[in-house]
Amino acid sequence: MSLLAQLTRHKPIEQLQAELGSRRDFRRVLGVWQLTAIGLGGIIGVGIFVLAGQQAAANAGPAVALSFIIAGIASAAAALCYAEFAGLIPVTGSAYTYSYATLGELVAWLIGWDLLLEYALIVAAVASGWSGYVLNLLDAFGLHLPEALRGAPHSGDGRVFNLIAALVAMAVALLLTMRTEWGARANTLIVAIKVVAVVVVIGVGAFHVDPANWHPFVPERVVGADGVGHYGWQGVVTAAAVVFFAVFGYDTLTTAAEEAKDPQRDLPRAILLSLGVSMTLYITITLVLTGMVSYTQLGNDAPVAHAFQALGMKWIGAAISATAVASILSVIFAFMLAAARIWFALSRDGLLPAWFAKVHPSYGTPHRPTLALGLFTALVAGLFPLGEVAKLVNIGVLSAFIVICSAVLILRRRKPDLPRAFRTPWVPVVPVIGIVFSVWLLSELAAITWAVFVGWVALGLVIYFAWGIRHSRLAPPR
Repeated sequence: MSLLAQLTRHKPIEQLQAELGSRRDFRRVLGVWQLTAIGLGGIIGVGIFVLAGQQAAANAGPAVALSFIIAGIASAAAALCYAEFAGLIPVTGSAYTYSYATLGELVAWLIGWDLLLEYALIVAAVASGWSGYVLNLLDAFGLHLPEALRGAPHSGDGRVFNLIAALVAMAVALLLTMRTEWGARANTLIVAIKVVAVVVVIGVGAFHVDPANWHPFVPERVVGADGVGHYGWQGVVTAAAVVFFAVFGYDTLTTAAEEAKDPQRDLPRAILLSLGVSMTLYITITLVLTGMVSYTQLGNDAPVAHAFQALGMKWIGAAISATAVASILSVIFAFMLAAARIWFALSRDGLLPAWFAKVHPSYGTPHRPTLALGLFTALVAGLFPLGEVAKLVNIGVLSAFIVICSAVLILRRRKPDLPRAFRTPWVPVVPVIGIVFSVWLLSELAAITWAVFVGWVALGLVIYFAWGIRHSRLAPPR
Protein backbone atom coordinates (compact mmCIF):
# COMPACT_ATOMS: atom_id res chain seq x y z
CA MET A 1 0.00 0.00 0.00
CA SER A 2 1.43 3.38 -1.01
CA LEU A 3 2.02 6.12 1.57
CA LEU A 4 -0.75 8.26 0.04
CA ALA A 5 -3.18 5.34 0.24
CA GLN A 6 -2.33 4.83 3.90
CA LEU A 7 -2.82 8.50 4.74
CA THR A 8 -6.20 8.69 2.98
CA ARG A 9 -7.68 5.34 4.00
CA HIS A 10 -11.06 5.83 5.59
CA LYS A 11 -13.93 4.04 7.24
CA PRO A 12 -16.92 3.71 4.88
CA ILE A 13 -20.06 5.28 6.34
CA GLU A 14 -22.04 2.16 5.52
CA GLN A 15 -19.57 0.07 7.56
CA LEU A 16 -19.82 2.43 10.54
CA GLN A 17 -23.60 2.29 10.38
CA ALA A 18 -23.58 -1.51 10.12
CA GLU A 19 -21.25 -1.85 13.12
CA LEU A 20 -23.29 0.51 15.26
CA GLY A 21 -25.87 -2.05 16.36
CA SER A 22 -23.24 -4.60 17.34
CA ARG A 23 -21.02 -2.29 19.41
CA ARG A 24 -21.12 -3.06 23.13
CA ASP A 25 -18.37 -0.79 24.47
CA PHE A 26 -20.85 1.54 26.17
CA ARG A 27 -24.30 1.28 27.72
CA ARG A 28 -27.10 3.21 25.94
CA VAL A 29 -28.59 5.28 28.76
CA LEU A 30 -28.89 8.88 27.50
CA GLY A 31 -32.14 10.43 26.22
CA VAL A 32 -32.63 13.69 24.30
CA TRP A 33 -32.91 15.85 27.42
CA GLN A 34 -29.78 14.40 29.01
CA LEU A 35 -27.92 14.94 25.72
CA THR A 36 -29.24 18.50 25.53
CA ALA A 37 -28.11 19.05 29.11
CA ILE A 38 -24.60 17.91 28.17
CA GLY A 39 -24.64 20.42 25.30
CA LEU A 40 -25.97 23.22 27.51
CA GLY A 41 -23.50 22.23 30.17
CA GLY A 42 -20.69 22.59 27.66
CA ILE A 43 -21.87 25.97 26.37
CA ILE A 44 -23.22 27.93 29.35
CA GLY A 45 -20.69 28.60 32.05
CA VAL A 46 -17.54 30.68 32.06
CA GLY A 47 -18.81 32.58 29.00
CA ILE A 48 -21.75 34.04 30.92
CA PHE A 49 -20.25 34.25 34.39
CA VAL A 50 -16.70 35.36 33.48
CA LEU A 51 -15.69 36.03 29.86
CA ALA A 52 -18.65 38.26 28.88
CA GLY A 53 -17.80 40.83 31.53
CA GLN A 54 -14.05 40.56 31.10
CA GLN A 55 -14.20 41.06 27.33
CA ALA A 56 -16.59 43.99 27.72
CA ALA A 57 -14.02 45.62 29.99
CA ALA A 58 -10.98 44.74 27.90
CA ASN A 59 -12.04 44.91 24.25
CA ALA A 60 -15.64 45.50 23.23
CA GLY A 61 -17.52 47.56 25.81
CA PRO A 62 -21.32 47.13 25.60
CA ALA A 63 -20.82 45.85 22.02
CA VAL A 64 -19.66 42.54 23.51
CA ALA A 65 -23.22 41.45 22.63
CA LEU A 66 -22.22 41.88 18.97
CA SER A 67 -19.09 39.83 19.65
CA PHE A 68 -21.31 36.96 20.80
CA ILE A 69 -23.48 37.31 17.69
CA ILE A 70 -20.42 37.17 15.40
CA ALA A 71 -19.06 34.11 17.18
CA GLY A 72 -22.57 32.62 17.25
CA ILE A 73 -22.97 32.82 13.46
CA ALA A 74 -19.90 30.65 12.93
CA SER A 75 -21.03 28.30 15.68
CA ALA A 76 -24.60 28.01 14.34
CA ALA A 77 -23.43 27.20 10.81
CA ALA A 78 -21.12 24.52 12.17
CA ALA A 79 -23.89 23.22 14.47
CA LEU A 80 -26.14 22.53 11.48
CA CYS A 81 -23.29 20.59 9.84
CA TYR A 82 -22.60 18.68 13.06
CA ALA A 83 -26.31 17.80 13.27
CA GLU A 84 -26.21 16.18 9.82
CA PHE A 85 -23.19 14.05 10.72
CA ALA A 86 -24.56 13.19 14.17
CA GLY A 87 -27.65 11.69 12.59
CA LEU A 88 -25.64 10.01 9.83
CA ILE A 89 -22.74 8.56 11.86
CA PRO A 90 -23.80 8.33 15.53
CA VAL A 91 -20.46 6.90 16.68
CA THR A 92 -18.20 7.98 19.55
CA GLY A 93 -15.53 10.43 18.44
CA SER A 94 -17.53 13.34 16.98
CA ALA A 95 -15.48 15.39 14.48
CA TYR A 96 -12.69 12.80 14.55
CA THR A 97 -15.02 10.01 13.43
CA TYR A 98 -16.78 12.21 10.86
CA SER A 99 -13.41 13.13 9.36
CA TYR A 100 -12.32 9.48 9.30
CA ALA A 101 -15.37 8.60 7.24
CA THR A 102 -14.98 11.38 4.69
CA LEU A 103 -11.46 12.85 4.57
CA GLY A 104 -9.17 9.98 5.51
CA GLU A 105 -7.03 8.78 8.38
CA LEU A 106 -4.35 11.50 8.54
CA VAL A 107 -6.87 14.36 8.63
CA ALA A 108 -8.97 12.44 11.16
CA TRP A 109 -5.94 11.84 13.36
CA LEU A 110 -4.94 15.50 13.31
CA ILE A 111 -8.48 16.61 14.19
CA GLY A 112 -8.77 14.03 16.97
CA TRP A 113 -5.31 14.85 18.32
CA ASP A 114 -6.09 18.55 18.16
CA LEU A 115 -9.47 18.26 19.88
CA LEU A 116 -7.95 16.09 22.59
CA LEU A 117 -5.72 18.99 23.60
CA GLU A 118 -8.36 21.68 23.07
CA TYR A 119 -11.01 19.94 25.18
CA ALA A 120 -8.47 19.27 27.94
CA LEU A 121 -7.42 22.93 27.93
CA ILE A 122 -11.07 23.98 28.06
CA VAL A 123 -11.50 21.88 31.20
CA ALA A 124 -8.44 23.59 32.68
CA ALA A 125 -9.60 27.07 31.66
CA VAL A 126 -13.10 26.56 33.04
CA ALA A 127 -11.73 25.13 36.27
CA SER A 128 -9.58 28.25 36.59
CA GLY A 129 -12.60 30.52 35.99
CA TRP A 130 -14.68 28.45 38.40
CA SER A 131 -12.14 28.94 41.17
CA GLY A 132 -12.67 32.72 41.08
CA TYR A 133 -16.32 32.30 42.05
CA VAL A 134 -15.47 29.76 44.75
CA LEU A 135 -12.96 32.17 46.27
CA ASN A 136 -15.50 35.00 46.05
CA LEU A 137 -18.05 32.83 47.85
CA LEU A 138 -15.57 31.73 50.52
CA ASP A 139 -14.49 35.34 51.09
CA ALA A 140 -18.16 36.33 51.57
CA PHE A 141 -18.32 33.87 54.47
CA GLY A 142 -15.01 35.04 55.92
CA LEU A 143 -13.07 31.97 54.80
CA HIS A 144 -9.81 33.01 53.16
CA LEU A 145 -7.51 30.60 51.39
CA PRO A 146 -3.76 31.40 51.68
CA GLU A 147 -2.69 33.77 48.90
CA ALA A 148 -0.16 31.27 47.54
CA LEU A 149 -2.99 28.79 46.77
CA ARG A 150 -5.48 31.29 45.30
CA GLY A 151 -4.14 31.41 41.74
CA ALA A 152 -1.53 30.47 39.16
CA PRO A 153 1.99 31.90 39.40
CA HIS A 154 1.47 34.34 36.52
CA SER A 155 -1.53 35.83 38.31
CA GLY A 156 0.82 37.90 40.48
CA ASP A 157 0.34 38.84 44.15
CA GLY A 158 2.54 36.02 45.39
CA ARG A 159 0.30 33.27 44.03
CA VAL A 160 1.87 29.87 43.37
CA PHE A 161 -0.87 27.33 42.59
CA ASN A 162 -4.62 27.40 41.98
CA LEU A 163 -5.62 24.68 44.43
CA ILE A 164 -9.39 25.03 43.93
CA ALA A 165 -9.11 24.66 40.14
CA ALA A 166 -6.89 21.59 40.41
CA LEU A 167 -9.18 19.88 42.92
CA VAL A 168 -12.33 20.35 40.85
CA ALA A 169 -10.66 18.95 37.72
CA MET A 170 -9.71 15.76 39.55
CA ALA A 171 -13.11 15.51 41.27
CA VAL A 172 -14.99 15.62 37.95
CA ALA A 173 -12.61 13.02 36.49
CA LEU A 174 -13.46 10.70 39.38
CA LEU A 175 -17.20 11.30 38.85
CA LEU A 176 -16.86 10.45 35.15
CA THR A 177 -15.31 7.09 35.94
CA MET A 178 -18.60 6.10 37.59
CA ARG A 179 -21.65 5.03 35.59
CA THR A 180 -22.44 7.48 32.81
CA GLU A 181 -26.07 7.84 33.84
CA TRP A 182 -25.08 8.85 37.38
CA GLY A 183 -22.99 11.74 36.12
CA ALA A 184 -25.58 12.59 33.46
CA ARG A 185 -28.39 12.85 36.03
CA ALA A 186 -26.29 15.09 38.27
CA ASN A 187 -25.33 17.17 35.23
CA THR A 188 -28.96 17.54 34.10
CA LEU A 189 -29.97 18.80 37.54
CA ILE A 190 -27.07 21.27 37.63
CA VAL A 191 -27.89 22.54 34.12
CA ALA A 192 -31.54 23.06 35.07
CA ILE A 193 -30.44 25.11 38.12
CA LYS A 194 -28.02 27.04 35.93
CA VAL A 195 -30.59 27.99 33.30
CA VAL A 196 -33.11 29.07 35.94
CA ALA A 197 -30.41 31.12 37.69
CA VAL A 198 -29.41 32.89 34.47
CA VAL A 199 -33.06 33.72 33.76
CA VAL A 200 -33.42 35.12 37.31
CA VAL A 201 -30.26 37.22 36.87
CA ILE A 202 -31.64 38.62 33.61
CA GLY A 203 -35.03 39.31 35.19
CA VAL A 204 -33.67 41.05 38.29
CA GLY A 205 -30.90 42.86 36.43
CA ALA A 206 -33.31 44.24 33.81
CA PHE A 207 -34.91 46.45 36.49
CA HIS A 208 -31.51 48.07 37.17
CA VAL A 209 -30.46 48.78 33.59
CA ASP A 210 -29.41 52.37 32.93
CA PRO A 211 -29.37 52.95 29.13
CA ALA A 212 -26.66 55.59 29.66
CA ASN A 213 -24.24 52.71 30.33
CA TRP A 214 -24.71 51.58 26.72
CA HIS A 215 -23.33 54.84 25.32
CA PRO A 216 -21.11 54.69 23.44
CA PHE A 217 -22.16 51.19 22.45
CA VAL A 218 -18.86 50.69 20.60
CA PRO A 219 -16.25 52.64 22.63
CA GLU A 220 -13.67 54.64 20.72
CA ARG A 221 -10.51 52.76 19.84
CA VAL A 222 -7.61 53.44 22.24
CA VAL A 223 -4.02 52.22 22.33
CA GLY A 224 -2.39 51.67 25.70
CA ALA A 225 1.15 52.56 26.75
CA ASP A 226 2.16 48.98 25.92
CA GLY A 227 1.04 49.46 22.31
CA VAL A 228 -1.94 47.10 22.68
CA GLY A 229 -5.21 48.40 21.21
CA HIS A 230 -8.64 48.14 22.85
CA TYR A 231 -12.25 48.85 21.83
CA GLY A 232 -13.53 50.09 18.48
CA TRP A 233 -14.83 47.65 15.87
CA GLN A 234 -11.50 45.87 15.89
CA GLY A 235 -11.98 45.29 19.61
CA VAL A 236 -15.42 43.81 18.93
CA VAL A 237 -13.87 41.28 16.53
CA THR A 238 -11.00 40.55 18.93
CA ALA A 239 -13.55 39.86 21.66
CA ALA A 240 -15.50 37.62 19.27
CA ALA A 241 -12.40 35.48 18.75
CA VAL A 242 -12.09 35.09 22.53
CA VAL A 243 -15.77 34.58 23.43
CA PHE A 244 -16.03 31.96 20.71
CA PHE A 245 -14.63 29.86 23.55
CA ALA A 246 -18.11 30.22 25.09
CA VAL A 247 -20.42 29.51 22.14
CA PHE A 248 -19.43 26.00 21.23
CA GLY A 249 -19.86 22.98 23.44
CA TYR A 250 -22.77 21.27 21.71
CA ASP A 251 -20.14 19.15 19.95
CA THR A 252 -19.42 17.51 23.31
CA LEU A 253 -22.75 15.70 23.25
CA THR A 254 -21.90 14.07 19.90
CA THR A 255 -18.94 12.30 21.53
CA ALA A 256 -21.47 10.38 23.64
CA ALA A 257 -23.25 9.02 20.55
CA GLU A 258 -22.79 5.37 21.54
CA GLU A 259 -24.35 6.09 24.93
CA ALA A 260 -27.51 7.62 23.43
CA LYS A 261 -30.72 5.59 23.38
CA ASP A 262 -31.79 6.79 19.92
CA PRO A 263 -28.76 8.65 18.53
CA GLN A 264 -29.94 9.23 14.96
CA ARG A 265 -33.06 11.01 16.18
CA ASP A 266 -31.88 12.61 19.42
CA LEU A 267 -28.37 13.88 18.59
CA PRO A 268 -29.43 16.45 15.93
CA ARG A 269 -32.29 17.66 18.15
CA ALA A 270 -30.01 18.04 21.16
CA ILE A 271 -27.39 19.99 19.16
CA LEU A 272 -29.87 22.56 17.86
CA LEU A 273 -31.75 22.85 21.17
CA SER A 274 -28.63 23.45 23.23
CA LEU A 275 -27.20 26.10 20.89
CA GLY A 276 -30.52 27.93 20.47
CA VAL A 277 -31.20 28.22 24.21
CA SER A 278 -27.65 29.21 25.10
CA MET A 279 -27.28 31.94 22.44
CA THR A 280 -30.55 33.55 23.55
CA LEU A 281 -29.30 33.65 27.14
CA TYR A 282 -25.83 34.89 26.20
CA ILE A 283 -26.97 37.87 24.16
CA THR A 284 -29.61 38.87 26.70
CA ILE A 285 -27.34 38.70 29.74
CA THR A 286 -24.53 40.68 28.08
CA LEU A 287 -26.96 43.51 27.36
CA VAL A 288 -28.29 43.44 30.93
CA LEU A 289 -24.83 43.23 32.47
CA THR A 290 -23.38 46.17 30.52
CA GLY A 291 -26.60 48.13 31.17
CA MET A 292 -26.41 47.66 34.94
CA VAL A 293 -22.90 49.09 35.41
CA SER A 294 -20.22 50.67 33.27
CA TYR A 295 -18.31 48.09 31.26
CA THR A 296 -15.12 49.43 32.87
CA GLN A 297 -16.21 47.85 36.17
CA LEU A 298 -16.42 44.32 34.76
CA GLY A 299 -12.74 43.43 34.50
CA ASN A 300 -12.53 41.03 37.46
CA ASP A 301 -12.74 37.31 38.28
CA ALA A 302 -16.51 37.32 39.01
CA PRO A 303 -18.03 40.15 36.92
CA VAL A 304 -21.70 39.17 37.21
CA ALA A 305 -21.53 38.92 40.99
CA HIS A 306 -19.54 42.16 41.23
CA ALA A 307 -22.08 44.00 39.05
CA PHE A 308 -24.84 43.27 41.56
CA GLN A 309 -22.58 43.99 44.51
CA ALA A 310 -21.68 47.37 42.97
CA LEU A 311 -25.38 48.25 43.07
CA GLY A 312 -25.61 47.33 46.75
CA MET A 313 -27.23 43.91 46.21
CA LYS A 314 -24.61 41.83 47.99
CA TRP A 315 -27.11 39.06 48.71
CA ILE A 316 -27.75 38.40 45.05
CA GLY A 317 -24.03 38.69 44.31
CA ALA A 318 -23.40 35.89 46.81
CA ALA A 319 -26.28 33.87 45.32
CA ILE A 320 -24.80 34.28 41.82
CA SER A 321 -21.42 33.11 43.06
CA ALA A 322 -23.07 30.06 44.62
CA THR A 323 -24.95 29.32 41.39
CA ALA A 324 -21.79 29.79 39.31
CA VAL A 325 -19.91 27.42 41.59
CA ALA A 326 -22.50 24.72 40.88
CA SER A 327 -23.25 25.47 37.24
CA ILE A 328 -19.74 25.82 35.84
CA LEU A 329 -19.16 22.26 37.04
CA SER A 330 -21.37 21.11 34.15
CA VAL A 331 -18.96 22.68 31.64
CA ILE A 332 -16.06 20.77 33.14
CA PHE A 333 -18.21 17.62 33.08
CA ALA A 334 -19.15 18.03 29.40
CA PHE A 335 -15.67 18.70 28.03
CA MET A 336 -13.89 16.10 30.12
CA LEU A 337 -16.49 13.55 29.01
CA ALA A 338 -15.83 14.58 25.39
CA ALA A 339 -12.04 14.49 25.69
CA ALA A 340 -12.07 11.05 27.30
CA ARG A 341 -14.27 9.62 24.55
CA ILE A 342 -12.14 11.07 21.77
CA TRP A 343 -9.07 9.55 23.43
CA PHE A 344 -10.98 6.25 23.68
CA ALA A 345 -11.96 6.39 19.98
CA LEU A 346 -8.37 7.12 18.88
CA SER A 347 -7.17 4.16 20.93
CA ARG A 348 -9.93 1.83 19.72
CA ASP A 349 -8.88 2.59 16.15
CA GLY A 350 -5.25 1.80 16.95
CA LEU A 351 -3.93 5.34 16.53
CA LEU A 352 -3.03 5.48 20.23
CA PRO A 353 -2.19 2.49 22.50
CA ALA A 354 -5.11 0.08 22.88
CA TRP A 355 -4.56 0.08 26.67
CA PHE A 356 -6.68 3.25 26.79
CA ALA A 357 -9.55 1.61 24.87
CA LYS A 358 -10.71 -0.52 27.78
CA VAL A 359 -13.93 0.29 29.62
CA HIS A 360 -14.34 -0.25 33.34
CA PRO A 361 -15.72 -3.78 33.94
CA SER A 362 -18.31 -2.56 36.45
CA TYR A 363 -19.12 1.01 35.41
CA GLY A 364 -18.79 0.76 31.62
CA THR A 365 -16.81 4.03 31.33
CA PRO A 366 -13.43 4.82 29.68
CA HIS A 367 -11.79 5.23 33.08
CA ARG A 368 -8.14 5.16 31.98
CA PRO A 369 -8.18 8.18 29.64
CA THR A 370 -10.55 9.96 32.04
CA LEU A 371 -8.20 9.69 35.01
CA ALA A 372 -5.18 10.64 32.87
CA LEU A 373 -7.06 13.74 31.69
CA GLY A 374 -8.01 14.57 35.25
CA LEU A 375 -4.36 14.66 36.30
CA PHE A 376 -3.26 16.68 33.25
CA THR A 377 -6.05 19.26 33.52
CA ALA A 378 -5.49 19.63 37.27
CA LEU A 379 -1.86 20.56 36.69
CA VAL A 380 -2.67 23.02 33.87
CA ALA A 381 -5.52 24.63 35.84
CA GLY A 382 -3.31 24.97 38.88
CA LEU A 383 -0.34 26.50 37.09
CA PHE A 384 -1.84 28.72 34.34
CA PRO A 385 -4.39 31.58 34.63
CA LEU A 386 -7.69 31.58 32.73
CA GLY A 387 -6.75 34.26 30.20
CA GLU A 388 -3.65 32.45 28.99
CA VAL A 389 -5.40 29.08 28.62
CA ALA A 390 -8.52 30.54 26.95
CA LYS A 391 -6.39 32.02 24.17
CA LEU A 392 -5.13 28.56 23.24
CA VAL A 393 -8.37 26.61 23.02
CA ASN A 394 -10.27 28.25 20.17
CA ILE A 395 -7.88 27.41 17.36
CA GLY A 396 -8.47 23.67 17.54
CA VAL A 397 -12.25 23.87 17.65
CA LEU A 398 -12.33 26.42 14.80
CA SER A 399 -10.14 24.05 12.76
CA ALA A 400 -12.59 21.22 13.48
CA PHE A 401 -15.50 23.44 12.41
CA ILE A 402 -13.78 24.10 9.07
CA VAL A 403 -13.25 20.37 8.55
CA ILE A 404 -16.85 19.46 9.45
CA CYS A 405 -18.36 22.14 7.20
CA SER A 406 -16.05 21.04 4.36
CA ALA A 407 -16.92 17.39 4.94
CA VAL A 408 -20.65 18.12 4.53
CA LEU A 409 -19.93 19.68 1.12
CA ILE A 410 -17.75 16.73 0.09
CA LEU A 411 -20.23 14.08 1.25
CA ARG A 412 -23.18 15.80 -0.42
CA ARG A 413 -21.24 15.59 -3.68
CA ARG A 414 -19.92 12.04 -3.22
CA LYS A 415 -23.08 10.44 -1.84
CA PRO A 416 -26.05 12.76 -2.36
CA ASP A 417 -28.59 9.94 -1.97
CA LEU A 418 -27.29 8.61 1.35
CA PRO A 419 -30.22 8.54 3.85
CA ARG A 420 -29.80 11.34 6.41
CA ALA A 421 -31.76 11.69 9.66
CA PHE A 422 -31.11 15.44 9.50
CA ARG A 423 -30.06 17.50 6.47
CA THR A 424 -28.13 20.75 6.84
CA PRO A 425 -30.33 23.40 5.17
CA TRP A 426 -29.22 25.75 2.39
CA VAL A 427 -26.17 23.78 1.31
CA PRO A 428 -23.64 25.05 0.20
CA VAL A 429 -24.44 28.45 1.79
CA VAL A 430 -24.50 27.32 5.44
CA PRO A 431 -21.25 25.28 5.32
CA VAL A 432 -19.49 28.10 3.45
CA ILE A 433 -20.64 30.61 6.11
CA GLY A 434 -19.24 28.33 8.79
CA ILE A 435 -15.91 28.04 6.94
CA VAL A 436 -15.58 31.77 6.22
CA PHE A 437 -16.42 32.90 9.75
CA SER A 438 -14.13 30.27 11.28
CA VAL A 439 -11.22 31.35 9.06
CA TRP A 440 -11.92 34.98 9.99
CA LEU A 441 -11.88 34.23 13.71
CA LEU A 442 -8.71 32.17 13.28
CA SER A 443 -7.03 35.20 11.72
CA GLU A 444 -7.75 37.19 14.89
CA LEU A 445 -5.91 34.81 17.20
CA ALA A 446 -2.53 35.78 18.63
CA ALA A 447 0.81 34.56 17.25
CA ILE A 448 1.54 32.59 20.43
CA THR A 449 -1.68 30.66 19.92
CA TRP A 450 -0.58 29.67 16.42
CA ALA A 451 2.86 28.74 17.68
CA VAL A 452 1.44 26.36 20.31
CA PHE A 453 -0.96 24.92 17.72
CA VAL A 454 1.82 24.26 15.21
CA GLY A 455 3.94 22.66 17.92
CA TRP A 456 1.09 20.36 18.99
CA VAL A 457 0.37 19.38 15.36
CA ALA A 458 4.08 18.63 14.82
CA LEU A 459 4.07 16.38 17.90
CA GLY A 460 0.93 14.70 16.57
CA LEU A 461 2.59 13.98 13.23
CA VAL A 462 5.57 12.42 15.00
CA ILE A 463 3.28 10.14 17.03
CA TYR A 464 1.21 9.22 13.98
CA PHE A 465 4.17 8.22 11.81
CA ALA A 466 5.96 6.51 14.71
CA TRP A 467 2.91 4.58 15.96
CA GLY A 468 -0.49 5.24 14.46
CA ILE A 469 0.18 4.55 10.79
CA ARG A 470 1.47 1.05 11.64
CA HIS A 471 -0.96 0.14 14.42
CA SER A 472 -4.14 1.48 12.82
CA ARG A 473 -6.92 -1.09 12.56
CA LEU A 474 -7.12 -0.21 8.87
CA ALA A 475 -3.44 -1.05 8.34
CA PRO A 476 -2.75 -4.25 6.38
CA PRO A 477 -1.78 -7.29 8.51
CA ARG A 478 1.93 -7.47 9.28
